[in-house]
Amino acid sequence: MKQLFDPLTNYEETRKLVGYVDRNEATPETYSAIGFKCGLEIHQQLKTKKKLFCHCPAGLYQKNGEFDAEVIRHMRPTLSELGEYDGTALMEFKTRKTVIYRIKDETACTYDIDDTPPFALNREALGIAIEIALLLKMNIVGELHITRKQYLDGSIPTGFQRTGIVAIEGSIPLKNKTVRIIQLSIEEDACREVSDVGHLRVYTTDRLGMPLIESVTYPDMLTPDEAGEAAHYLRFVARSSEKVRTGIGAAREDVNVSVTGGTRVEIKGVSHIRWIPRLVHTEAFRQWALLKIRDELKKRVVDPKLWKISHKEIDLDMVPADHPIFRRAKRLRLKLVAVNLPQFHGLLSHFTQPGQSFADELVGRLKVIACIEKPNMVHSEELTPTLFASQWDDVRSTLGAGENDAQIIIIGPADDMATALDVVQERCQLAMQGVPNETRKGLVDGTNIFERVLPGPDRMYPDTDSAPIAIEESLIEERRRNLPIDVTDRFKQLRDWRVPVDTYQYLFKRNLVGLVERIVRDFDQDPIFVSSVLGHTLKHVEGKHQLQADFSYDLVYDLFKFGKRRKLFDEILKLMVPVVYQHPKMDFESILLTLDYHPFTAEQIQSSIPTLVRKFGEIKNSPDPEAGVRWVMGHLRKRAIGNMCLQELHAVVVKELNHG
Repeated sequence: MKQLFDPLTNYEETRKLVGYVDRNEATPETYSAIGFKCGLEIHQQLKTKKKLFCHCPAGLYQKNGEFDAEVIRHMRPTLSELGEYDGTALMEFKTRKTVIYRIKDETACTYDIDDTPPFALNREALGIAIEIALLLKMNIVGELHITRKQYLDGSIPTGFQRTGIVAIEGSIPLKNKTVRIIQLSIEEDACREVSDVGHLRVYTTDRLGMPLIESVTYPDMLTPDEAGEAAHYLRFVARSSEKVRTGIGAAREDVNVSVTGGTRVEIKGVSHIRWIPRLVHTEAFRQWALLKIRDELKKRVVDPKLWKISHKEIDLDMVPADHPIFRRAKRLRLKLVAVNLPQFHGLLSHFTQPGQSFADELVGRLKVIACIEKPNMVHSEELTPTLFASQWDDVRSTLGAGENDAQIIIIGPADDMATALDVVQERCQLAMQGVPNETRKGLVDGTNIFERVLPGPDRMYPDTDSAPIAIEESLIEERRRNLPIDVTDRFKQLRDWRVPVDTYQYLFKRNLVGLVERIVRDFDQDPIFVSSVLGHTLKHVEGKHQLQADFSYDLVYDLFKFGKRRKLFDEILKLMVPVVYQHPKMDFESILLTLDYHPFTAEQIQSSIPTLVRKFGEIKNSPDPEAGVRWVMGHLRKRAIGNMCLQELHAVVVKELNHG
């Protein structure tokens, strides 16, 4: 036995071997060295009145767990047109999941639960999809064909999603390159997941069937920053149409990542674009680490096809029975199965992600495929050991393990053990090939976990319930005539105005550049000030206070209109913004009273300057020439705000003090 082996030391050494660097220390050369590539699939809900293939209202959500009925389903794989099964479908079938759908009458119908064929495709949604495709400089197809895409995770009751390609081949400009767009599709959204524990998965159907578009890029992004920039741009383009939904869950990003020698891995359902750079950074190095593990296994394992695990059920007397993991196992009457992994010594503690090692690859699949809730496994190379060294010696002896083997103990229900052992065998054999094709779920800390096997091309087949839809040239031209100003032109407009760069993302995210333009044009306002009111003041207020249902950004336009009529100066308008946001129904005159504003003329304000200057000379004796200016301005500020330009007042005070 390797008595001197230290898992923590091994973890740190393999981290160095992989060449992992923190996200904030990485450079473009870092990613070039590992052959990093990234593509995006951006999903954006469309703001339509009805769902895509039925007449149910879109945008209504079930609250507080309300539902009128439940439908139970068990998903089964079906053969493709070529007589083959999709890998994801087979994986989901292994899970033996029971899927429950919670239905609210007002948001779902018999189509949603696959009891009736689809209605005609929502033409409003198709028109919006065409408009956004034109904004992306794409070629619109002449005929829309609806296909079925298998979804056997249960998120769609039919077991498939109806989708159709609207446009192909477009592009978006980034700072230093152009990113190509493969296609834009229109499709129905899936259910919202409520819970997923053991063999039971629960969904609500309110989001099901809502129209959305999917924009797919080529893997043209060569750094995480480019991936984030492209995702933002695609979001800005969609929002510039003013015909897409916003808020939590309205837009979701799937990110495809690969490195040299690896395969495509998809991080699915990223809900915040700001997470993307860190997520893809970590995923790239996870793949690089898996390739290092593959190279090591190639030296150790002669024939991967002949590699097999061995296993044996063990009793609680072989483990620390007072440990919380095993106390839980005893309480729930779970089985303990020890598994020997030949030639895997030093690999379970091999670095894969910050805070994770290869053992976590097994843990994730046991949770998802075998449906064994965590903690579902302990192993011989834990950084914080669960078993004593002597206890692991007993496990090795029981298994007849060799010197270069590693061991795990699976903890779970007896009925799930056969699947669990298959999962461990399969994942370890995949390690000998390198990077498995997977869909993974991104976490807040930038790491990710296994979600499912990456779907293959066999999951797509024609929808026999939907006839092809001709896209008339007249519809395309109608949409082309009414396109909003291009996002690229909006960026140029902000640069020409010299608007603070840190306001750009807020203005584009909420599609407010047009509002800035209207205020500047209609009320002769400084674009820098208007952008600052929105991108600094209002952004700060939004971060501290809950959005009121009656607030709209048009109120900001009305506020500037009021200021123009009342001849108010900028400072008071900025002070009014937080009150407008929190109390959108309050009239502007009442807001002025709330702020204790009183009208004064410039002459009235300036008339007290000589008296204040003289008083300062009597009570203060400061060598700082600005001390007097600050003292006098402090006394005049309340009267001046909203009634006089503070810069002009400052100049008058300086002149009076110098004269005095």
